[in-house]
Amino acid sequence: MAKKKKAAAKKTAKRSTKKKAATKKSTKKKAAKSKAKKSTKKKAAKKSTKKKATKSKAKKSTKKKAAKKSARKKSSGKKKA
Repeated sequence: MAKKKKAAAKKTAKRSTKKKAATKKSTKKKAAKSKAKKSTKKKAAKKSTKKKATKSKAKKSTKKKAAKKSARKKSSGKKKA
């Protein structure tokens, strides 16, 4: 009877260690996935901010160009008069 109990205890112990190992593996996988998601989100955010910056830069340059053009037109009108 005692031998049977010992054997049963061994089996349950083995089972529990296997379960522990499996859960550890799955949690590691989950952690890795979440990390990857976060990094991709960060990259996307960086990209969007870069795009916004370039857009604003382009807008500023076009405004400058327009201002220069209008200034030229104004100055040329003064010369003729």
